[in-house]
Amino acid sequence: MSRDHFIAAVLANPINRALLERLPALGLPDAWLVSGGVFQTVWNVLTGHAPEHGIKDYDIFYFDPDTSWDAEDAAIRKGRAVFGDLDADIEVRNQARVHLWYEEKFGRPYPALTRASDGIDRFLMHSAQIGIRREGDGYALYAPHGLDDIVEMIVRPNRTANYHPARYTEKAERWKALWPELIVHPA
Repeated sequence: MSRDHFIAAVLANPINRALLERLPALGLPDAWLVSGGVFQTVWNVLTGHAPEHGIKDYDIFYFDPDTSWDAEDAAIRKGRAVFGDLDADIEVRNQARVHLWYEEKFGRPYPALTRASDGIDRFLMHSAQIGIRREGDGYALYAPHGLDDIVEMIVRPNRTANYHPARYTEKAERWKALWPELIVHPA
């Protein structure tokens, strides 16, 4: 699948299209639409499902050095205003703050990040390591392991950062139930 076909597949989901069109209105630095809403839409296009099939939520990562809860809360509220008419669960998260709450929630430390794509790098599997955003008249993609695992419907663990076998297995099993065509590598 070419880069242009990949982007066209992502845009086949009207939620993705609206999020990407409206994302600049949030005025958030280093903002990306990431992970499930992106790669699962491509899986849906490849398997003939409706573009929104199986997508739990849509994640927007940004990086603002202001790590106060008030600043992130303002971004979340602005996201609700800009995206409120969309029938989807949309999560807006400042990647500069993740290290402040991650250990309490998941029981393991998380390093301070320096940009939004650092958060993409830490996703549990290669196929989830994807971000897209508008740039000029086109789109920028961030995919540190490329697009092959997404297009070939391969789920393999990201063992270089944030590796958590139980969470990997849980997500992979949920996805395999929704997309039986997946090739899932063991944790």
